[in-house]
Amino acid sequence: KGCNYVDTAYMYHKGESEVAVGEALKGTYRDKVFLADKMPVWLAKDEEQMKKIFFEQLGRLKTDHIDFYLVHNITVPIWARAKRFNLMDFLLKQQKEGRIKHIGFSFHDEVDFFCQVLEEFPWDFCQIQFNYMDTHFQAGLKGLMKAASMNIPVIVMEPLKGGKLADKVPTGIMKKFEESEVKRTPASWALRWVANFPEVLTILNGVHSFNQLEENLATLSDARENALTEEEKNLIT
Repeated sequence: KGCNYVDTAYMYHKGESEVAVGEALKGTYRDKVFLADKMPVWLAKDEEQMKKIFFEQLGRLKTDHIDFYLVHNITVPIWARAKRFNLMDFLLKQQKEGRIKHIGFSFHDEVDFFCQVLEEFPWDFCQIQFNYMDTHFQAGLKGLMKAASMNIPVIVMEPLKGGKLADKVPTGIMKKFEESEVKRTPASWALRWVANFPEVLTILNGVHSFNQLEENLATLSDARENALTEEEKNLIT
């Protein structure tokens, strides 16, 4: 269906996610996708263990390179730890040697700190939590626009706020959606809202069933930037 960005992390699914992804991408499929993984700095006790984790990830993934590699879950203490362990110098070395193609970070802290982190390294991309309920939460809309102003592509996580914007929508909001001339599910409205921003490179969304996957694929197959009408945007927000 055209999906080509595969995201995993060291601790996902009790440490089995990278192993599963490695098995799934064996053979020619690996060359058809962009593989994303993350450095869990907080799990490393020192610089050497941090390096060991990276090479362990390559082994789990059965690959010689990771296309999009992120400093995972940057907060004030995690960024300080990354600096103390000389993480960015290590990542630049791996990039130079071809084991990493693009260096980025995922973020879970306040927007002013997000803007600071953007300025402290020549990032290739970043990843933020963003949905129509979280425009002023963490990096939010201000962070999205700051990254865009610096030509740093943004990958969005939690477009459905952990499923809350799909299956836990209040009755009054559901009634508003149902009154619209355009009929869409709550999940479709939420995904289209994120996809409407030209500053967003791609959207990460977890699913719990094949039906959810098919619905999301159908939604994003024709969702385009700046495609929502003013009436539709007002309906959502």
